[in-house]
Amino acid sequence: MARRGGFPMGGMGGGGMNNIMKQAMKLQKEMEKAKEELAEKTVEATSGGGAVKVIATCDKEIKQIEISQDVVDPDDVEMLEDLILAAVNEALRKADEETEATMGKFTGGLGNIPGLF
Repeated sequence: MARRGGFPMGGMGGGGMNNIMKQAMKLQKEMEKAKEELAEKTVEATSGGGAVKVIATCDKEIKQIEISQDVVDPDDVEMLEDLILAAVNEALRKADEETEATMGKFTGGLGNIPGLF
């Protein structure tokens, strides 16, 4: 009697399962390599027409902040703080976009799976 759906009687066989495991291991190695590359890749964001520039890695580590002397006003520290916040948040958003674009190749558009990357 023929069986409908599911796996054929007797399982997938050793060769099929070994192939799946090899592919999974290869995918895992590729994902780890991509994560390492993202940790080194930088994004840049500016605010205030370039008065504040932030450089961050795609694993969200701020590497550099540059502030133009023209924007440093001791009487208006709040504006400088706002410009820094805006540039940092934009750099982190760009890092997220880059990470999602890179890692999305592996998830096939499944979205951000918690704990995957």
